[in-house]
Amino acid sequence: MLGTKVRFIQNLSPETQRLLERIYQESKRTQVRARAHCILLSFSGFRREQLIDIFGVSRRTIHYWFQKWETQKLVGLYDRAGRGRKPKLSSSQKEQVKEWVKSEPKT
Repeated sequence: MLGTKVRFIQNLSPETQRLLERIYQESKRTQVRARAHCILLSFSGFRREQLIDIFGVSRRTIHYWFQKWETQKLVGLYDRAGRGRKPKLSSSQKEQVKEWVKSEPKT
């Protein structure tokens, strides 16, 4: 592992640890739970390679999660609005599909 810098999340206050635990246990968003859990495990001493295996993500993803934590703290656990795949159907198309479903006889 020559040239690989060991990196851990450090300096989590007890209050921040409690908040991360709560987010990890109660958030409805899977990605947010995973990120909070990752930060907690790193703070507990888990190495990056272990986190990669636990979460099934790339080294780049772990680095990104750490970077977001270091720059934005709790806000960094959440995706910005507008991220992710866009809907394939417009709202008017969705309404049309609903009408078709209501009007078609059930088989």
